[in-house]
Formats: sequence, C-alpha cells, structure tokens
Amino acid sequence: MKKIDRLGWTAGFAFTSFGVRVGVRVNDASVLESLVEYLPPVWRTSTVASVDKLYSLLVGGEGTRPGVRRFSLLYSDAQRIGRSVDLAEVFEVFQSDLHLHVAEMSPRRVFVHAGVVGWRGQAILIPGRSFSGKTSLVAELVKAGATYYSDEYAVLDSKGMVHPFSRPLAIREGEGPQQTKYRVEELGGKAGHGPLPVGLVVVSQYKQDGKWRPRRLSAGQGALALLDNTVSIRRQPQFAFEAVQPLASHAEFVKSDRGEAEQVVRYILDRAS
Repeated sequence: MKKIDRLGWTAGFAFTSFGVRVGVRVNDASVLESLVEYLPPVWRTSTVASVDKLYSLLVGGEGTRPGVRRFSLLYSDAQRIGRSVDLAEVFEVFQSDLHLHVAEMSPRRVFVHAGVVGWRGQAILIPGRSFSGKTSLVAELVKAGATYYSDEYAVLDSKGMVHPFSRPLAIREGEGPQQTKYRVEELGGKAGHGPLPVGLVVVSQYKQDGKWRPRRLSAGQGALALLDNTVSIRRQPQFAFEAVQPLASHAEFVKSDRGEAEQVVRYILDRAS
C-alpha cells in the first residue's frame, strides 16, 4: 500500500452508500466527473477521516512514443483489480467491484441478487445471478407498465420492504457478454422511489428452449431461494434471515424455467394483481 500511496494522486473524495464508507483517488482530476456516473444509485459525499475501502485509479493514456498507450490501473486498497488501455473497461470493473462491496458490507440493508419492479403498490422480485435473464425480464415488465426498481439487487430492510437500486439497465444483446446500458426512460418506463412490500417472487432461469410451467413454492422454499442469492449470507446470516423472513411470510413464490421474456410478462403481471 505504501508503494501505491507514492504514485502521485492529485484529487479524490469520500462518500457513503447504504452505510458503507468508500474513498476514491485519481492521478487525473478530469476523470472524476465520469467516475461519479459509476457510483451506486444511492450515495452522498462524506468528510469522514477514514474509509472502509479505498479505490485508486491511475489513468494511463498517450505514452512518450507515438502510437503507444499506457495502461490505466485500478486498485482496491492494495490489490490491483483492473488494467486496460480502455478507460471505460476500467470504469466497469470499478462499478462491479464497488457495488458488490456495498452489497456485501452494508450494515443497514440486505442485498439479494435480483431484478425488481413495482406493480400496483407491491414489488415483484426476480432473484438470480448473472446470465439468469433477470435484466431482460425486468426490461419487458417495464415496457408493459411496471415501475423500475433494479436490475441488479433487491435491497431489503429489516421489515422485508424492498428499496430502489435503480441504475441504468445493463442488457445483453446477442450471445456474448457485452452489455448495452439503457436509462429506464429510454424503455418508456419510470423509476420508483419509495420502499414497497413484496407481493410476488418469480424464481426463473432463462433457457433457450425453456418452457414456462410455473409451480408455487412454499414460504420455506421461497426463503431458501432468496437466501441462496443473498450477497452477505456468509458474513451475517442472521441479519439476512431476519430480512427475508417477513417477506416470505406474505409474498407468493412461483418457479419455472422460461424462454423469451415477453412470453411470460402477462402471466407475471396478472399473478401480481
């Protein structure tokens, strides 16, 4: 860490997000405005003297020889987590690591890997990790009139209410890992603001030839599906259980593989009505 501290940092700031304190420093102050766009949806600047996590971004760019570019490097505390001549790629690594860190370490909220929309005063949760198809399903639900809450995490409080985490939707187009980001307004939708009770949880995995045959899960089975996707389950299992338990007691759970998202949207909205 002492070696990193000597690399010539010129600007930085501290902020808090969901109770987690984070610091960012850079060697080029001009990138800070762009970097802010990759912070969690809910954050505020802070004047704390110490932070839980420090990110250090060494911006590369044109080298001393024509046609040669220097790598941009990203450090999380003393560990290098990003290296690329494309600064946008380093920003994406920063966002992914930062959001996961906040989800893991938040002392006030329980984060579940899930898409979330609001519908008629209640939330619909779609738990699942990357490549499960949750973002595409959230996008189709938004196009059908649901209110956007998240395509990444369901943020639960101790009463089982879900709070917004409304970043731009990162939609995969095609078979590869590349994603295109869309603001919810570009999909004809709007983002939610206040907490909602959870009315329906859809445990679903996209498969190319998947058939939609939904079956109901018990409250216990549904709670296990949520806990299986809870980020902090190993670090604070009791806290996670206390947040999921009230949700599981009143929400309905259905499970099925599925094909394309638009084929199941009407069923989900009718079921949640």
